[in-house]
Amino acid sequence: MQRREWLAQEFEHERRYLRGVAYRLLGSVSQADDAVQEAWIRLDRHDPGGSDGLRGWLTVVVGRICLDMLRSRRSRREEYAGTWLPEPIVSEARGDSPENEVVLADSIGLALLVVLEALTPAERIAFVLHDVFGVPFDEIAEIVGRTPATTRQLASRARRRVRAEAPSPDADLAVQGRAVDAFLAAARSGDFEALVRVLDPDVVFRFDGGGTGPLARPPITGAEPVAREILSGGARFAPLAERVIVNGAPGAILRAGGRPRYVVGFTVANGHIAAIDLIGDPAKVGRFDALDGDRR
Repeated sequence: MQRREWLAQEFEHERRYLRGVAYRLLGSVSQADDAVQEAWIRLDRHDPGGSDGLRGWLTVVVGRICLDMLRSRRSRREEYAGTWLPEPIVSEARGDSPENEVVLADSIGLALLVVLEALTPAERIAFVLHDVFGVPFDEIAEIVGRTPATTRQLASRARRRVRAEAPSPDADLAVQGRAVDAFLAAARSGDFEALVRVLDPDVVFRFDGGGTGPLARPPITGAEPVAREILSGGARFAPLAERVIVNGAPGAILRAGGRPRYVVGFTVANGHIAAIDLIGDPAKVGRFDALDGDRR
């Protein structure tokens, strides 16, 4: 087999893994695909040689590409109205095995991705590559242009922020599902008290309409304010909600004219809904993808 054909075959073998790396770094399926394609172009132009360690080499390349993308889009986000939420990964409610769904949620839950978006690009690269994919700090240091010791500090700061700000979802998907079902039932029936009971007292309700329109608004926090918002603004949509898996956790989609209009992600912690993420950006809702089997 010719060397270029072998490289192409090996790259295709690693594509799903690389796509998972890029999605966790960027929070966008479309941008992750662009990053992976750019990695192939660089591999095609510059053969690293040898037959071992190609995954590690490609991981570093994807990390560099994603770092550049994160830096270039950071200034644009400062003008974004509402909350920028990640591009959701939606699958059927029956999904994969519960074990696989938990692994997926642990890596790319919406609440985690929202916190990652608030990190600096270098912090995000260091945390994701080390804590999720086990890349050594000396390799990450080459990507972010820092010393290994400073890179370790970047990851440590990111880790502290993630632990402080990203709710840890319940490991039991059945518990999560019951909370979401109770939420949808209360919303459909207009039962304010039932809604409040299923919501965490500090629940946060975030909106992403692509930076424009009625969803370009700040988050709402607190069980009663969120319940009032659900019943005033979303009561007419509740009967249309269809249960799905969103980023490894129970969620819902709402269709209009047979096409998805909104994706709703839920973070359930201690049996209560701690976060609701409503994504109505047509660029994100118009396509659904699945990332599985892509952990290191």
